[in-house]
Amino acid sequence: MSNNAKRIEEASLNAWPALQQVIYDGWILRFSKGYTKRANSITPLFKSSIDLAVKIEVCERRYQDQNLPPIFRLPSIVTHKKLDQYLLEIGYSKIDPTWVMQMELKGREFRLRKDVEFCEDQFENWFVNYSSWNKSEPEQKDLHAKLLKAIPTEMIFASVKRDGKAVACGLGVIEDEYVGIFDIITAPEERRQGFGTNLLNGILQWSQTKGATSAYLQVMMNNEIAWRMYQRTGFKNLYHYWYRVRD
Repeated sequence: MSNNAKRIEEASLNAWPALQQVIYDGWILRFSKGYTKRANSITPLFKSSIDLAVKIEVCERRYQDQNLPPIFRLPSIVTHKKLDQYLLEIGYSKIDPTWVMQMELKGREFRLRKDVEFCEDQFENWFVNYSSWNKSEPEQKDLHAKLLKAIPTEMIFASVKRDGKAVACGLGVIEDEYVGIFDIITAPEERRQGFGTNLLNGILQWSQTKGATSAYLQVMMNNEIAWRMYQRTGFKNLYHYWYRVRD
């Protein structure tokens, strides 16, 4: 595992915290009442010593106690071929392969479109827009708000506006020299007009003023439109992860 990839993996776990978290023999178990797989899954980040079958049974019971399905999140930067194969053999399917992309910010300038406005928005307005465009259910909205309020480091709730109306929003989270980009979304009727790119550039510009020198984000491999937008901005694939869930 490269030091850069390891640090970004740690920062991304901090930037999207769980409501509860347990470290068990090198594995990180996260519980958040089911809101997103990232905040409700097991990530094997460090070396472990307990027998694999016994360890998985313990993890399964802990998730069952929380009325949650056991989900394993497997980053490619950690050696876990034996675990991945064993999960496959006992009925866990592989889903949602996701790229972690990274970009160095030193020496880069991020231009904003003149016909739209980038702004640091208040949480309440930002959250109303995000929830509406994401079509979040009431219970999801409550859990999402709790996770956002649990983020321990500096962040920006950012919006792009055209003629005073919000058309896109996203979240930037700073930890040391790293900025994570999360929750990028554009209003359904305003998509494919470049507002997402403007939003991304605005967050990166803001993060530079806060001393960030490296940016990272996650994008599912089947989301080619978003992946290409990030690639055009300057992001490159760093590593990937996938999930294992019961059939």
